[in-house]
Amino acid sequence: MKDFFLTSLGRLRLIAFIEGTSYLLILFVTMPLKYMMDMGTPNKYVGMLHGVFFIWYVIAVIMASYDFKWNTRTLFLALLASIIPFGTFWADAKIFSKEQVA
Repeated sequence: MKDFFLTSLGRLRLIAFIEGTSYLLILFVTMPLKYMMDMGTPNKYVGMLHGVFFIWYVIAVIMASYDFKWNTRTLFLALLASIIPFGTFWADAKIFSKEQVA
């Protein structure tokens, strides 16, 4: 398990989980706070943190795509997953976990 995070794919899977979780936190927690309770501060800070995770995810996808020689379609789907709710969890199940087994 220790070596799992030393590979580009292991890091990508961890980053995908963190990025997906931060996206859902914004969508289902801080956005309602902002628009229903007029509390914009949590959205500001969580949104900023999510932006950092998003950039981190994109870099990790590009690095993994070079390491595993992904075709354009796989790279596109992995990047697209970052802008769709629950997308990074789908990408982990359908793309990243299959690479881990191979």
